[in-house]
Amino acid sequence: MKRSFDEWCASAWHRLTPERVKLLAGAAQIVSASANPQMKVPFLDLKAHHAPLLEKFNGAIREVIESNAFAGGPFVEKFEGEFAAYCGSEYAIGVGNGTDALWLALLALGIGEGDEVITVPNTFFATVEAINCCKARPVFVDVDEDTFTMNPAELENSLTERTKAIIPVHLFGQLADMDPILEFARAYGLFVIEDAAQAHGAEYKGRKAGTIGDAGCFSFYPGKNLGAFGEAGAVVTNDPELREQIQVLRDHGQPQKYYHTSMGWNCRMDGIQAAVLSIKLSHLDEANFLRCKHALEYNQAFEGVEGVATPFEADYARHVYHIYAIRVQERDKVRRFLEEKGVGCGVHYPIPIHLQEASRGLGYTKGAFPIAEDLAEEFLSLPMFPELTEEQVEYVACCVSETVGAGALV
Repeated sequence: MKRSFDEWCASAWHRLTPERVKLLAGAAQIVSASANPQMKVPFLDLKAHHAPLLEKFNGAIREVIESNAFAGGPFVEKFEGEFAAYCGSEYAIGVGNGTDALWLALLALGIGEGDEVITVPNTFFATVEAINCCKARPVFVDVDEDTFTMNPAELENSLTERTKAIIPVHLFGQLADMDPILEFARAYGLFVIEDAAQAHGAEYKGRKAGTIGDAGCFSFYPGKNLGAFGEAGAVVTNDPELREQIQVLRDHGQPQKYYHTSMGWNCRMDGIQAAVLSIKLSHLDEANFLRCKHALEYNQAFEGVEGVATPFEADYARHVYHIYAIRVQERDKVRRFLEEKGVGCGVHYPIPIHLQEASRGLGYTKGAFPIAEDLAEEFLSLPMFPELTEEQVEYVACCVSETVGAGALV
């Protein structure tokens, strides 16, 4: 059941007063295109996102330089504490990127050669890369047609005696339905590792993404809801042993300098990224609020427009709209028309992982996961970032409606 914006605002953002909401809405009006017959609306505008905080970024980076704390160190430790507190977990371990986060979590849980890990085919390839890097085998299940996330009812069909873990992917900013996934995992003694790379601040029944399974893995790639100035990632967990294992693995397998207890790798977060993330973390809730505001504006604009299916927000979820993906027929033609009108678009993800050339050895063929395959042909990601203006949202929606509804694709 979808909630109204007022209901969502009251439950999720009670700390934002009406005056603050008004101020945020005013701050978002960075670009005025009222005089332009054709706007240019970028898919993502990081320049606008960073502009208000440049002075703080410059000060923080200068502090890192003066401290010579470039690889790991106090700025990383500070961010780890802040991010753990934000998520509501005991620990956060900063690593080099989101792929490292998944890989190290799997390694620390003992996933290795001959093991199988169940996940979904409609995700970024890094989810499967991490499994492969452990010499384990990825096994897929199809997704729910409404939420685009793992369908718990499909899990039993992929269970074997080699299954050791499940990686649900919280796609586009909405969590998978975790309770039945966890119930299944407990019944068969499986680990659950959340791929939360697109879900910073999203919630499931009041709990933050990443804190529900054995570990949660985040990417801080620049375009994420919480993005660094380069590559960075983190694992959150409540398990002290898992934390210790990942800390050792990320630093060449050494619990202390020059004493190596296992074969690790160089996966440390650097100080500059941590300093930047500490600043941006304090603005994450406000940025997510604006994303949800824009999603509501898109939803309202598309009401009654045939041929456009808008995102569904599950009643258990607090969606943070990392991606606002609609479903349309003849997606590639729609995308070309929008780009001609100055609207930047994205496609997530045009080829499901089980049909990628790199996955040929897994033995899957077209038709194995029909919902994921249909979504891959229909998803069209529209501009979504906190600094979007109402005029930009309206222009994008009008262009989509005109293209889909007026026979422009004939």
